Amino acid sequence: MSSLTVQAVDVYYGRVHALRELSFDVHEGEIVCLLGNNGAGKSTTMNMLSGLVRPKSGTVRWGDIDLATAKPWDIVAAGLVHVPEGRRIFSTMTVHENLLLGGYTVRDQKLIAQRVDQVYALMPRLAERRKQQGGTLSGGEQQMVAIGRAIVGGPRLLLLDEPSMGLAPLVVKQVMETIQAVNAQGTTVLLVEQNARAALRIADRAYVVETGRATLSGSAAELAADARVVDAYLGG
Repeated sequence: MSSLTVQAVDVYYGRVHALRELSFDVHEGEIVCLLGNNGAGKSTTMNMLSGLVRPKSGTVRWGDIDLATAKPWDIVAAGLVHVPEGRRIFSTMTVHENLLLGGYTVRDQKLIAQRVDQVYALMPRLAERRKQQGGTLSGGEQQMVAIGRAIVGGPRLLLLDEPSMGLAPLVVKQVMETIQAVNAQGTTVLLVEQNARAALRIADRAYVVETGRATLSGSAAELAADARVVDAYLGG
C-alpha cells in the first residue's frame, strides 16, 4: 500500500510561514480533497509534495519515498504526477503532441501509445481534436489535455490543483466525472479545489485548510453537512 502521509509540516517563503504544522493523509485508491480559500496554502502543499518546495520541518512520505528530500524528476518517475493550476499545456503543439510529452519518463514507446489510446477512450473529445493546436481549445478541453498528459505518465498518485478554475458549470461536471473515471481505473487522487460543492460530490474524504493548517477533516458527506463548511464554502 502506498499511502501519502504529511505530518506536522512547516513551509516558509522567506519570512512568510505558508504551511503551519500541516498534517493529513491519503490512502491508496481514494479521492481526497483539500478545500480552502485563496492563500490558504493549498498550492504550496501540492508544490511541496512534488519536490518544488522544501519543508523546513515535518515528515512527508509516500510509501517508501521521502518526498521532503527526493528530486522532483525522481518523484515523477515513481508515479506521483502533478497537474498544476492553470493547465499549462503547450499552446503551439497539437493535442497528440501534448499527450506524448506526458510520457517523457517512460522508455517503452508501446506503453506510451497504449496510455494515449486510454486517454482517447476516456476523453473522446480529445480524440476528435488530436491534430488541433492546444491554444485553440476551450478551457475545458485544455484541462482535459492536462489531465490526459498526466495519465500518459502512468500516475499512481495524481495531484490536481484547481482543475475546475474558470470553467462553466457543465464543463466542471465533465471534468469531475473524468477524475472519477481515472480514480476508478486505479489511480489515487489528491484534489485541491475552491469549488467545494463539485469536489465533495466526488471525494471520499476532505480536509479544510486555513492559513496553512488543516482545521477540519472527515468524510466528504460529513463535511458537506457541516455548518461551518456550508457557511464558508457552499454558499450557506
